[in-house]
Amino acid sequence: MPTLKSPRIKVGITMGDPSGIGPSIIAKSLAKLKNSAQFVVIGDKHIFERVTSHQPPATSVKFIDLGNVPRKNFVFGKVKAEYGRASIEYLDKALELIKKKEIDCLVTGPISKEAVNLAGFKFPGHTEYLAQRTGAQNFVMMLLNKKLKIALVTRHIPLKSVALQLNESNITETILLTYKYLKDWFAIKEPRLVICGLNPHASDNGRIGKEENRLIEPALKHLSRKIKYLDGPLSADVAVAKAGKGEYDCVIAMYHDQALIPLKITDAQSGVNITLGLKFIRTSPLHGTAFDIARDPKLADPSSFIAAIQLAIQCTLNQKNA
Repeated sequence: MPTLKSPRIKVGITMGDPSGIGPSIIAKSLAKLKNSAQFVVIGDKHIFERVTSHQPPATSVKFIDLGNVPRKNFVFGKVKAEYGRASIEYLDKALELIKKKEIDCLVTGPISKEAVNLAGFKFPGHTEYLAQRTGAQNFVMMLLNKKLKIALVTRHIPLKSVALQLNESNITETILLTYKYLKDWFAIKEPRLVICGLNPHASDNGRIGKEENRLIEPALKHLSRKIKYLDGPLSADVAVAKAGKGEYDCVIAMYHDQALIPLKITDAQSGVNITLGLKFIRTSPLHGTAFDIARDPKLADPSSFIAAIQLAIQCTLNQKNA
């Protein structure tokens, strides 16, 4: 994910939960990336300035101040409904700018699902909210770092619900969307995909669960005519290990932690979340609000957010050139 000097790319950045580390990592990232793009930050300028007093000024940055965080009794590291509401308002403004073509892509600061739910917004995360607001019927969460790309069939649901929500249709849709966007956004001509099984040892041919034989294998058989390099279902540990060695371009995981654990173990600092299926590129860091360290900006590591910005720029260029 190289740093690109391309002023024609206009990157929108939402501040996320104002009480989290979003303001700090955005400030540090912009100081680091300088003129790699035109940046539009959407947030609360008063909060942003509280963490930027010791930061060198970033160039090529426009700030859209919604002024929507009550200043009285504001404190970093707290879950509050008003902070959750503010973070959703930043997203809504970003979508307005996307629609007007005033920004080309979007990088979102971390939000608190608890705070946005307290504010009355009942959705499991950024991915689902953006898909709902933009009318995207089919969408996929892909998580990646410098070593791995992993797309998810299911996302933020309890583990006990995963097997119930898996079906041949959503497995097929996830594979097809991942294949398409690996070509369009990542410029991979013939993506090589490996599909994880749900159960240990990919069920040992039905001895440890039936989902592989009943759901996954039929989907792969159907898609084998459309996708040249398609392997699986393999035991998740084997699939990830082979992808880490470069044998595959992307892993298809059945559930959340099948992806997050290997990504964070191998290289959390370069980790990025990207939403496939939207008409625009949207990325975010691979971490949350980190309320426990939000009061001390010096502790906030911007590495993942920097990687998210760089990937958004790269994918936007690839999209424009596709």
